[in-house]
Amino acid sequence: MEGKAEVTQISTPGASPEQKRYGAILDVAMKIGLLVLVATFILYLVGMPKPHVPVGDVSANWSQKVDKYLEVTQIEKGWSWTKHLGQSDFLTFAPIAFLASVTVICYLTILPIFFKRKDFIYVTFVIAEVLVLVLAASGVLPSGGH
Repeated sequence: MEGKAEVTQISTPGASPEQKRYGAILDVAMKIGLLVLVATFILYLVGMPKPHVPVGDVSANWSQKVDKYLEVTQIEKGWSWTKHLGQSDFLTFAPIAFLASVTVICYLTILPIFFKRKDFIYVTFVIAEVLVLVLAASGVLPSGGH
């Protein structure tokens, strides 16, 4: 048939059980995290509860280097922000930390599938990935600018 292009159907296998579980958890966690992030940001904008650094002072500090900003605002580096969760500007960090941890949550939910299948190579990969992510986030492994 000259001039007509043939359409070829490419069959792709369905998603595996671990892909479906990972995707389902990721979808729900992302929506929850985004909703809580928007809610905490609105609380910050209206000043409830009182922020550590007033909204009006934030732009005045933008030009400062991080160390100077931390000194002026009396904020410590690392996970010390968790001590300030009662203040609206730090409250917004909680959903960000949650969203950053979603990968670990997803990995942990698919781990039983690999155990059940006795797929110990993937069990090893998942455990290693979770350990690296948790250790890096904790500050034990040198990573990022911390």
